[in-house]
Amino acid sequence: MEYLLSTNGLTKRYGRKNAVDHVNLHIRQGAIYGLIGRNGAGKTTILRMIAGLASPTEGEISLFGETGKKSLYMTSRIGTLIESPGLYPNMSAAENLKLKCLALGVRKKGYIEELLDAVGLNGVGRKRVRNFSLGMKQRLGIALALVGEPDLLVLDEPINGLDPQGIAEVRETLSRLNQERNITLIISSHILEELSKIATDYGIIHNGVLLQELTQEELLARCSERIELKTDDTRRACVVLEEMGIRDYKVIDAGTIQIFERLNDGGEITMKLAENGVKTMGITVKNEALEDYYLNLTGGAANA
Repeated sequence: MEYLLSTNGLTKRYGRKNAVDHVNLHIRQGAIYGLIGRNGAGKTTILRMIAGLASPTEGEISLFGETGKKSLYMTSRIGTLIESPGLYPNMSAAENLKLKCLALGVRKKGYIEELLDAVGLNGVGRKRVRNFSLGMKQRLGIALALVGEPDLLVLDEPINGLDPQGIAEVRETLSRLNQERNITLIISSHILEELSKIATDYGIIHNGVLLQELTQEELLARCSERIELKTDDTRRACVVLEEMGIRDYKVIDAGTIQIFERLNDGGEITMKLAENGVKTMGITVKNEALEDYYLNLTGGAANA
């Protein structure tokens, strides 16, 4: 598969500590890629290297098919909002955007109005930015990142600190940009439940290490409702399940099978296993929340 962006052994070292440790990302064209991790996990450092704001200690970045020094020229196709948007509080949204357009040599008529409309700020008029809500400031920051028509947006914690309405507004804006403009997005966050409402792909990072990459479908499958069967003989248990017509199951380890269909038939499954000489050590129905899955993967809430 061709990727719009990928990294190979991407590492950033400060002194003896690896803030980012040999990370291999794979981001498809048109994806909304959620980079998930706790504060201090290495998310911002990864995004800064992707955007050309920091140099890797080791490894390389492939961007729009280019690697090495050639990839640095591709950073002009990236729009960036890392940490707080740099806004002039005594100016209006349009005036802030005009300064960015002048800096990049963009002089297209009606362009600023198009950007304000794209992020849902077309009705703010001459209102000074200092009077904006936090959500409005974030959306203006996204508009600034859109100047120059980037193919990739890199956003660091764009919903952090927002109230529910602000989160919904920013989420809707990002989803619309992806769908209507076919912009690929990389969004870092530690709020998995919110990101799961728009992301198509995920990378889960912990202590600078990429633990997992998976699609939205794969993540939901791992968190879906299921029967968890503990048995003393998984091989024979699988034979019994097949004879019962159960096909949607997965062997997790030597003593555990997860079953994703016929969730109300636990008693029948247990009886069939017993009839065939397979001992049931335990059988439960589980429905793991996305947040629980993330916490379990990264070592539990105690490590937050």
